Amino acid sequence: MLYLVPTPIGNKGDMTPRAIQTLQEVDLILVEDTRVSGPYLRSLEINTSFQSYHSQNEHQQTNTIVEKLKSGKKIALVSDAGSPGISDPGFLLVRACRENNIAVIALPGATAFVPAITASGFSCEKFFYQGFLPLKKGRKTQIEWLSKLPCTVVLYESPHRLIKCMEELSVSFGPDRMCFLAKEISKLYEQHFYGSIESVTQQLKALTKIQGEWVIVIQLKSED
Repeated sequence: MLYLVPTPIGNKGDMTPRAIQTLQEVDLILVEDTRVSGPYLRSLEINTSFQSYHSQNEHQQTNTIVEKLKSGKKIALVSDAGSPGISDPGFLLVRACRENNIAVIALPGATAFVPAITASGFSCEKFFYQGFLPLKKGRKTQIEWLSKLPCTVVLYESPHRLIKCMEELSVSFGPDRMCFLAKEISKLYEQHFYGSIESVTQQLKALTKIQGEWVIVIQLKSED
């Protein structure tokens, strides 16, 4: 059986008892980066063996892991932060498990876009999760497509591309479209920005330095 186990996106207190118990009981834990997850797992008294499984090796590793699962091993997959498969490795292994009739259990838990949407004040009834935009090819086309969606739009962006991204969003969505930006959700320096795309962009430009992980939430155009 494969377990998908979320880990905290910032505040270590968000790790659930069920997640800890699962990681203690499985035969193997797959982690993105042993340097990140190893010390954290040990701090929780999780002494299960672990190995790396990330975007650079998942194609090579998946078949071997599936064979271990077919032999009866219980394996857990974790991300460095958040839920496996959400802008992190995971879907290839899950798909392989489905194709081989291997049970998959996904534990509920941390992900950055849900608290960002709920804290935005925008409608959560319908939303589109973009994740990270394409870096080059198709980026402009994708932003144009997003601007026409009849729902709230959520995306991730890195600090060094944030202002450029906001300027691109302003062109397609319009400078007056309302948005909400959340920086470093659940961490010590969590910060929120709310207003039109133009006004938030100006707030960002006034910062001495832009750091951390960012979630951008864009309001539905017709929303009151």
